[in-house]
Amino acid sequence: MIDPTSSVKKKVAYNGFTNVHPDAQIGENVTISPFVTVEADVVIGDNCWIGPNATIMNGTRIGDNCRIFPGAVLGAIPQDLKFEGEYSTLEIGHHTTIREYCTLNRGTKASGRTVVGDHCLLMAYVHVAHDCVIGNHCILANNVNLAGHITIGDYAILGGLAAVHQFVHIGRHAMISGGSLVGRDVPPFVKAAREPLSYVGVNRIGLKRRGFTQKEIHAIQDIYRYLFVKGYNLTQALELIRTELPDSPFKTEILQFIGESERGLIKGFRRRERAH
Repeated sequence: MIDPTSSVKKKVAYNGFTNVHPDAQIGENVTISPFVTVEADVVIGDNCWIGPNATIMNGTRIGDNCRIFPGAVLGAIPQDLKFEGEYSTLEIGHHTTIREYCTLNRGTKASGRTVVGDHCLLMAYVHVAHDCVIGNHCILANNVNLAGHITIGDYAILGGLAAVHQFVHIGRHAMISGGSLVGRDVPPFVKAAREPLSYVGVNRIGLKRRGFTQKEIHAIQDIYRYLFVKGYNLTQALELIRTELPDSPFKTEILQFIGESERGLIKGFRRRERAH
C-alpha cells in the first residue's frame, strides 16, 4: 500500500490498497481505485479515473480526463520476439476511455511508441499491439484485435471481433463491419464488410453526422464509383479520377492514401447472386 505521507498521495484520491510508485507523475483530481498498480515511469494527467485492478506499466503516458476500467493492462512490453528491451512508450490522449481488460502494448525500436488519440473509446477486451497509431475520435468495439504497426485515421469505427493484420492502414471516417478479417488497407470515408472484406459503400450516415455536406458526400461517392463499382482496374480508375473529377481535399486524400498503400486495397463492389 502506498505511504499516506508521500507527495503522490496528496494529489490523488485513493480507495483501498494500491501499489503506486512514488516516482510516478500523477495529475490533479485523479482517482485510483483499489488494487491498482502504477509503475515508476508513468505519467497520468488531471481528472483521470483508474478502475480496480488496472495495471499501468513503465513507459505509459495518459492524458487528461481519461477513464481506465478494471483489469486493463497498459504499457506492457511488446509481444514481439524482435523486442530487445529498448525504451519505448504507450501514449494515450485526452478524454479517452479504455474499458475492461483491454491490453495496450508499448512500441518497439521500429517507431518507439504506440499511440491512442483523443476522445477514443476502446471497448472491453480490445488488444492494441506495438507501434500502432490510432487517431482521434476512434471507436474499437469489443474484442477488436490489432496486430503491430497498424495505422487508423480519425473517426474510424471497427466493429466487434474485427481482427486487423499487421501494417494495415485504415483511413479516416472508415467503418468496418464486426467480425471482419482486415488484411488489406481500407481507404478513407468507406464502409467495409463481407468476406473477403470488400467495399460496400461510402460511410454516408457517419459523414453526415460529422458535418459533411451532401455535395461533399456526393463528391466522395463519385470517386469510389470509379475505384470500386464501374469495373475499371486500379490504374484505369486512378487515371480517370485524376482527369475527369474536379479537384477537392477528398480527392487529394484518397489518391494519397492509395499511393502510399503497401498492402493493397480491399476488394471492390460485388453483387451477390440471388438464390434460385
